[in-house]
Amino acid sequence: MALIVQKYGGSSVGSVERIQAVAQRVDKTVKAGNSVIVVVSAMGKTTDGLVKLANGISKNPNRREMDMLLSTGEQVTIALLSMALQEIGQAAISMTGAQVGIVTEAEHTRARILHIETERLMRQINAGKVVVVAGFQGISSTEELEITTLGRGGSDTSAVALAAAIGADFCEIYTDVPGILTTDPRLVPEAQLMTEITCDEMLELASLGAKVLHPRAVEIARNYGVPLVVRSSWTEQPGTWVTTPHTPGRSLVNLELARPVDAVEFDSDQAKVSLLRVPDKPGVAARLFGEISRQNVDVDLIIQSIHEGNSNDIAFTVNTPILKRAEAVAAAIAPALRNQPNSDEAEVIVEKDTAKVSIAGAGMIGRPGVAAKMFATLAEAGVNIQMISTSEVKVSCLVDAVDCDRAIVALCQGFEITASSTSLTPPAANSPAVRGVALDMNQARLAIRQLPDIPGMAGRLFGLLAEHNISIDMIIQSQRCRVVDGIPRRDIAFTVARLDAENAKAKLQQVAAEMGWGEVVLDSAIAKVSIVGSGMVGQPGIAAKMFEALAEHKINIQMIATSEIKISCVVEQEQGVKALQVIHTAFDLAGSEKFVVPV
Repeated sequence: MALIVQKYGGSSVGSVERIQAVAQRVDKTVKAGNSVIVVVSAMGKTTDGLVKLANGISKNPNRREMDMLLSTGEQVTIALLSMALQEIGQAAISMTGAQVGIVTEAEHTRARILHIETERLMRQINAGKVVVVAGFQGISSTEELEITTLGRGGSDTSAVALAAAIGADFCEIYTDVPGILTTDPRLVPEAQLMTEITCDEMLELASLGAKVLHPRAVEIARNYGVPLVVRSSWTEQPGTWVTTPHTPGRSLVNLELARPVDAVEFDSDQAKVSLLRVPDKPGVAARLFGEISRQNVDVDLIIQSIHEGNSNDIAFTVNTPILKRAEAVAAAIAPALRNQPNSDEAEVIVEKDTAKVSIAGAGMIGRPGVAAKMFATLAEAGVNIQMISTSEVKVSCLVDAVDCDRAIVALCQGFEITASSTSLTPPAANSPAVRGVALDMNQARLAIRQLPDIPGMAGRLFGLLAEHNISIDMIIQSQRCRVVDGIPRRDIAFTVARLDAENAKAKLQQVAAEMGWGEVVLDSAIAKVSIVGSGMVGQPGIAAKMFEALAEHKINIQMIATSEIKISCVVEQEQGVKALQVIHTAFDLAGSEKFVVPV
């Protein structure tokens, strides 16, 4: 007999008929000999309706009262589903987040779970009842016992946290698609169903806008080894399993506030090749990395900075043994990238003796202070940063090789890590190079011109944004350096959620003069398209294939950032959907079946 947590989203319980269908599915699971906890969202568009009511009263509703209001949506669903189960003869009891023991921090509208008091829940399970739990909500640990909500995707978070707390055999997430697809079926109906995906891959896809699972839920699953399966509410298809690594015993206290960084990793055998002042036009990255791929040069990090005038910079890292081959390829292709034969465009710069240091862990999501702490820690150790690469599970910095040991010691002390690692988790055998393609249309880009290139500047910049709870996604440092008033300066660009963009710009402009920064530039008309796959490690040509697909359709790449399992490109907003579609086609990810998402 298994102990199972099932979660049903708003569309799955959007009407009386659908609630009755869910009751039948739950009853069938129980009759198969399992114990079941059901977590539900508010019915259909109930939450949207409640928000509209609040906005009709106040343009800026009090956050405490919003929690009080929005928490009522799930309470309607749990009562109705419990009644539906009882009506077909299955014993059931409904419980709010507070009644089931979900204790959170006292942060209204975006609380994180501290712990779950499971005694009452397990007592009801042992009595043979199905426990129907209101997702998305909890109660604060303060004496006031405030009702709190967990923010967007909170029901997913509630379900996986409950599964972790009670040691469930697995957690089933029921939704309106048959599982995890290679991309959004609303944009590509031929998107293919995956049978399984790793937690790290799912974290990247979820954070890139794939709405099937919320990143916080995947983070908990990864940290506590909770097996997850995503299935359709409307069919009996097996769905997609999200595989989790074996995890040693981790405390369930401070469940969502646990240490965000699990490991410090390093590679002391890297070198950097930069092409400065590359023409800003479609096809440049495709030609460069296409030739690199044909010469079988395996590239690690790739960045393309924000344009300056009609050009930008592209840099990539390789392992030192193949540096001469990489340098030769760059030097050979550079003349073909220039608009004028004898211009200073596409100048090749090689920097040997560099090292990559990284912090890794699944606790970085929605915690803007983690990257800032890494940068500040390196600055305090006197380590200057040459390149930055960010993802949902890792932040990497390229530094001088002579600074590598000092950087590792500082990061291990700063994040309380007892050991560092030189290796990545190897991909599973026969892992596809690319699992999925994601599009994020809700980002904006900020750029700061002529930022002083001195240790500590990145830490101060991103620390300031972290103080105002502004999360950063991509971060790109320009490789072009100029000396102004005796101080070396570079441009730095980064992406934030569009909702945070104006606030972030205002905060940066307030301190620009004091910090010695240049102009702060905001562009909200961007889209970010990404490919994700653990199998791309050690496979030259993946990036080139992505860039070539975009170039063939005259889609210009404005920025590039990579991690070991992700490549992201910023393009014009109006070209975002087309970019997603052509990349999905280029990697042959389409299936034979077309998925129609229920309304």
